[in-house]
Amino acid sequence: MITTLAIDVMGGDGGAAVVVKGASLALEKSVNHKLAFIFFGHQPKILEELQKFPNLAACSSVVHSDIIVTNDMKPAVAVRAGRKSNMGMAINAVAMGQADAVISAGNTGAYMALSKIILKTLPGIDRPAIPALMPTMKGKAVVLDVGANIECNTDNLIQFALMGEALACQILNLESPSVGLLNVGSEELKGNATIQEAYQFLRTLSDFRFSGFVEGDDITAGKTDVIVTDGFSGNVALKAIEGAARLIKSIITHSLSSSWLGRLGYLIGRSQFKKLQAQLDPRLYNGAVFLGLRHIAVKSHGGVDAIGFANSIDVAIQMVHKNLVHKIEQRLNLMNARIALESRRA
Repeated sequence: MITTLAIDVMGGDGGAAVVVKGASLALEKSVNHKLAFIFFGHQPKILEELQKFPNLAACSSVVHSDIIVTNDMKPAVAVRAGRKSNMGMAINAVAMGQADAVISAGNTGAYMALSKIILKTLPGIDRPAIPALMPTMKGKAVVLDVGANIECNTDNLIQFALMGEALACQILNLESPSVGLLNVGSEELKGNATIQEAYQFLRTLSDFRFSGFVEGDDITAGKTDVIVTDGFSGNVALKAIEGAARLIKSIITHSLSSSWLGRLGYLIGRSQFKKLQAQLDPRLYNGAVFLGLRHIAVKSHGGVDAIGFANSIDVAIQMVHKNLVHKIEQRLNLMNARIALESRRA
């Protein structure tokens, strides 16, 4: 079975050079899956980069677009361009069954708007959410939303909780992930009306491990497997944690290189330092699925390098082969049926 990936080449700060090299790295890494790529964007630039990677070129095709969605383009303008733009064409390839997933490092607002229009949302989902996989003291945790929805209502948070639970089952291999709501305190009376209403609803659900409210420092502590919040708070938390990781890495690097004793310590514990460096490398956590859509769409960070973009491609491949969309739809249907049954009994 060949997994075909639609790639928006022109998105992101690095453009075609980073995206095409990232695809080449993903191809080298993917020994268990046969891959094919469809690149969308400025054809001459794409072909120029593909010449550097013969193996990638052999399993790729290029679709030219004169309309390029830029990082500063307003989502409304991108929506008007629709399926004629590089991003719209890439998304539409998935909707038409020509590709199994789409990946872009481009304009997040435009990507989300076009994906929602072209790919459609699952029944019962009002807004797609962007999750992030974060390292914790106990392993890894799913945090959502991290930027797609700046303002959320109660229903949005409840839907995020159910989708986040389904995602954690697949990528963390957990039968019953715990789910918490991000708040300014763990006490039941803390938070605004929206988060309070979501709390009261989620705590009543059967067959759902609800951990109540969690605070910012609980994310990296690994208190819960899934942390639910609005896109504003989630994005701030994500960027703060990424910044803290870079700070720690910088402090350690400086300490180990500032004296002969530090360099000696590095030589002694080299393997452990490399392991720590890998755990703190945000590129290895790059790639977030737009949860709630009928097809797989993965968002890569705009400032990512080739290694990070390759990881976002790997995320797309995993989600396709794990049949994530179907699993989320099953979970939502099951939960909605139980909610309806409990409402009738009440």
